[in-house]
Amino acid sequence: MTSAAPDGPVLVVGAGLIGASVGMALGRAGVKTYLSDVDATAAHVAASRGAGSDDPPPDDLGLVVVATPPDLLGAEIGRALAAYPDAIVTDVGSVKVRPLADLIAAGVDPSRYVGGHPMAGSERSGPLASAPDLFDGRAWAVVLHDAARPEAVAAVEWLATTCGAVATLMSAGEHDLAVARISHLPHLVAALAAGQLSAAPPEHLALSGQGLRDVTRIAAGDPVLWRQIVSANAAPLTELLLSVRDGIDELVASLGDGDQERVYAVLAAGVAGTEAIPGKHGGPSIELVEVTVAIPDEPGALARLFADSGDAGVNIEDVRIDHDPARAYGLVELDVSAEAADRLVEALGARGWSAHR
Repeated sequence: MTSAAPDGPVLVVGAGLIGASVGMALGRAGVKTYLSDVDATAAHVAASRGAGSDDPPPDDLGLVVVATPPDLLGAEIGRALAAYPDAIVTDVGSVKVRPLADLIAAGVDPSRYVGGHPMAGSERSGPLASAPDLFDGRAWAVVLHDAARPEAVAAVEWLATTCGAVATLMSAGEHDLAVARISHLPHLVAALAAGQLSAAPPEHLALSGQGLRDVTRIAAGDPVLWRQIVSANAAPLTELLLSVRDGIDELVASLGDGDQERVYAVLAAGVAGTEAIPGKHGGPSIELVEVTVAIPDEPGALARLFADSGDAGVNIEDVRIDHDPARAYGLVELDVSAEAADRLVEALGARGWSAHR
């Protein structure tokens, strides 16, 4: 099925990070968009950033995008279906089985509703964190069900592609298991790891490096929102957590027995998992090598490093900065293809940088 624009303007219900970003992406594409939020200030701020108009929407809406917290999704989707009987309704929530079940349990005809979920976000929240390019190149799940009208599916595919994303069609059950595995479980594991830091003495925390920040970054997400997300997706998430618990029990037993082979098996499974993650643009992952460069904490230093890397003809695949709190410099970790690593180290060394693999 090809995507098709809805017949009328779009209303985004909820002016937080995702809702405001949807409005900004639609505005970038020239789509007439309206915003509403229980917090009129949030809607006004989002509108001032180009996410649409916070004036009352007209009656001839073509599409309503519900961007409320998970606990409110079912009720808000049902309200939109009733208030705009000619409009297609979608949402951008991270859980799909429960809202659809809520509609059916309430006796609401779900044929004009097709769920959606853009796989993009941030640990930041609110309209001030929104951006028109938040969804560019990202996957956007279009979640099908048996009663959905073809024009509803086409309109949600249109929304995804108009916002710059890549539409991926799947069922509600497939979606919820997928996001439990690739999003909700990592968030909980990061939260558990970060929770071990709150009682750590300062001298322990002084040893922190980029690896710790990588593992715990997403744990900074809003706990009120994440409580709703993981509670709404409890069934598939519980199964995955039980599997992780089995892995932890195995690791604890291996360490207690001094069985290095079993410890190695756990670590090797982790490597295999990271290699299974798709590479850029959804393609196969490539072998990356980390090149570490000492960099002074001064204006223009990072730009100069990037320029020198570019002059060497090396594409930087990823970058991290590890600041040294005790000294006025840090370490920049550049991920580059394996074949380019030695060339980059040599080129940077020739330009006065301290760089090594």
